[in-house]
Parts: sequence; C-alpha cells; structure tokens
Amino acid sequence: MNGKSGGALRLVLFGPPGVGKGTQAAVLQERRRIPHVSTGDMLRAAIRTGTPVGLQAKAIVERGELVPDALISALVGERLEGDDVRCGFILDGFPRTVTQAEFLDRALLARGMVLDRVINLTLPEEDIIDRLTGRRVCVRCGANYHLQLKPPRVVEACDVCCGPLSQRKDDSQEVIRDRLRVYGDWTAPVLEHYRGRGLLIEVDGRGAPGEVAERIGRALRKPAA
Repeated sequence: MNGKSGGALRLVLFGPPGVGKGTQAAVLQERRRIPHVSTGDMLRAAIRTGTPVGLQAKAIVERGELVPDALISALVGERLEGDDVRCGFILDGFPRTVTQAEFLDRALLARGMVLDRVINLTLPEEDIIDRLTGRRVCVRCGANYHLQLKPPRVVEACDVCCGPLSQRKDDSQEVIRDRLRVYGDWTAPVLEHYRGRGLLIEVDGRGAPGEVAERIGRALRKPAA
C-alpha cells in the first residue's frame, strides 16, 4: 500500500454514532485527496438525479421501508464506476453485512482494484453517550452546537439567529443505547471478516480530532498484517 500523502488508497471507515467518523473522513479526504463516498449521500443523490437505482430507492423510501442490501450494493457498484474513485476512496456506510463485503470485493476486483485498509474507530459507550446527548440544534436556522465542545455564547440560544436550541429525539440516552446495540450487532461479523484478512485497523477515537487523525495516519503507515 502507498502510505504517502495523496497516494492511491482505498479505505472502508467504520465507527459507531458519535465517534467522529465524519470529521476523520474529512481529514483523510483532504490529506489523501481522495473522495469520501458516503452511501447516505449517494442514495440521496441517486434519488435526486433519477438514476435507475435512485428511482427504485425513491419508491422504497417513500413507503417508509429500509432500502434492501441488493439495491445499496448496486448503488455502490454504480458509484465505483466514477473516474474520481480510481485513485482511491473512503467508503462510509458500506458494507454493513458480510454479503455486502463480499460484493465489494467482487466489484473492486472487476475494476482491477483491491481494498487497502478497514479503519474501525472505537470509543467507550459512556463517552459516546456524553458526546451525543450534548448535541443541540437551533430549531429556527438549523445551526449545530455541543454543550461541552461547541457551546453557544448564551445558554440554549443560537449564536446566529438567537433561536431556541433543542435536543434531537434520537440523541436521548435510551435511543442512543439502542442505536449502539444495533450497530454492534451488524458490524461485528463484518469486522471479523476483515480482521481475518488482515485489513482491519482498530483506532482509539478518544481525544481531540487532531489526535485521532494522527493515530489513523500512524496506523496507515504500518504494513498490512
């Protein structure tokens, strides 16, 4: 694998809600000059632009149903045809099952590519709960805050429009614990799949974003097991 900044690098990024995965994906994208490929973003884009996969997904989403694995896999396969991913990517939100991981292997092989690393950001459950329960959003303009990490100047009031701040319903402790349980259930087999292939890197997500980014950088410079 090329460990130099800007070199070809194909990554899958895992991490539970609140671990800072989006922040680290942005750092990797800037440092390595490779796209952050989020399945959530891809799904919304496919629906918006009316691709064949997007049209199928739109009908499913409008019925309030989960998008099936086969459709998400097709969406990822479609995205891997893009010129911008030929020199690398950070794949976020896929694969979520061993079947999807096997699909990704085949899709990459068909395009003359291989996966270089799978990064799993870890954080103790109580730390995750502290991070997520501290989040606030302005009900008027949508600006985001955190009571400890990014507090507003005036308690519970938006710096931008002075609107009231609210906690998202899915940031309650009960919902967060349920989300973490579901996340652990579906990721465990996939992580073991990649661990067995020597691709998995476990990175401690505690500390400032810059500290975590440096840990990831050091891990990527090491040869694969």
